[in-house]
Order: sequence, then C-alpha cells, then structure tokens
Amino acid sequence: MLIIPAIDLKDGRCVRLKQGDMKTATVFSDDPVAMAKHWAAQGAKRLHVVDLNGAIAGRPKNEKVIRDIVAAVGDAVPIQLGGGIRDLDAIESYLDAGITYVVIGTAAVKNPGFLSDACYAFPGHVIAGLDAKEGKVAVEGWSKLTGHDVVDLAKKFEDYGIEALVYTDIGRDGMMSGINIDATLRLAQATKAPIIASGGLNSVEDVQAVCAKLVPEGVIGAIAGRALYEGKLDLKKAQAAADQANKKA
Repeated sequence: MLIIPAIDLKDGRCVRLKQGDMKTATVFSDDPVAMAKHWAAQGAKRLHVVDLNGAIAGRPKNEKVIRDIVAAVGDAVPIQLGGGIRDLDAIESYLDAGITYVVIGTAAVKNPGFLSDACYAFPGHVIAGLDAKEGKVAVEGWSKLTGHDVVDLAKKFEDYGIEALVYTDIGRDGMMSGINIDATLRLAQATKAPIIASGGLNSVEDVQAVCAKLVPEGVIGAIAGRALYEGKLDLKKAQAAADQANKKA
C-alpha cells in the first residue's frame, strides 16, 4: 500500500484546508517544488497534487508550479494530479508534461461522458475522484453537495475503465481524525476498481488499520496531508508500517 503525500496548491503555494474550505487555508510552504523534492527524498512512491484554484475555477490555474514539480521529481516519483481538469486538451497537456495520472472529480460527476471519453483516449492514466459526505457526492471543490450516491457512481465509473478511484471523506479531511474505515470499506466491497483512501490519515495506527481492514478489499493507497505537514505522521515510518503490515497479510 502506498502512503501518498498531498501537495495542495493555492495561489502558487503549498497549503492545507479543513474540510475543503478555502477560507481555512494554512500555508505550509511558499515553495511547492522544494516540498515535492522533500517528499521524494523521504521515499514517497507517488505524489498527490491538487490545483485548488483550478478546482474552484473549473480550469487549470497553477500550471507553471505543477510543471516545475514534474520537472523536479517526475522522473523519480509518479504524480497524480487533480483540480480543474474538465476537458481532453487539459489531460493531454498534463500527460505530455510528465504527469502520470489525472484525477477527474467534478467533471466526472457532472459529465460522465467526459470521463468515459478520457478513459478511452488515455487508458491507464485516468483516476476518478469521488468526494463524499454521509454517502452523498460533492462537487466544485466540495462547495456543492449532490444527490448522487457514492457507491452507485463508483460502479458506473468502474465500467468506463478507470485506473483507480480516489475516495475522500470530506468530514474527515484536514481534521486528522482518522480515515473513515467503514465508509471506505463499503465502497471497496461494492466495486472492483482499486481505491485510494483520502481524508483524516493521522497516525501509524491509522496506517495499520487501513492495511488490516481495507487493503484486502482492494485499497491500494492512502493520501496523507495535514498530519505529515504538522509532524504527527512520519512518511518513512508510515510507509514502513504499511510495507510491514502487508507482509504479514
């Protein structure tokens, strides 16, 4: 299982939000490229980069910083990128720049045909992002809750041929209260697509719980944000714990 550091970009800086609220942004670094190099040096096997401004605007907004991150670490560490990716041209541009996976969230929910086209055009490179609160999916940087059921949408996306699914529990994100094991488990059991859990990872114990309960059901990774930046979770120790737990399994 991968422990995937998150680099959330707002106005060219590396920030963390609480429950997706842009007004709660804590700036952790004015140099996201240095942060990407730091996580790569700490042994990250993948990075999760989010263009927060892009997610709100509906088009890429931090493209220069993203390209700089890819230039710095992209050869060594695969990067999955989300935020504001709403058309095939944006996907092609990012993949050409060296991004390994694009994460399509809002556009996948509002325009499933686009997700289907993306999976067909760029097989193996498209991850769907489902952000949910109490089982219902949210869109547009989590600012709007829809009536869509997360499991129903996941099954639909799976049929399109997505590479994986990033599932975020909005209520937990940035709160460091632990991954929502039950909700992630329900989703993992309902779909065959590999799942990356997100929101709330806080400790080595959390990592061990994910490995014990979720990895056997098809969870391949967990995204870590605030806990890494605030020093509650050590990336090397977290990845070592995941490797150890999976060896036992």
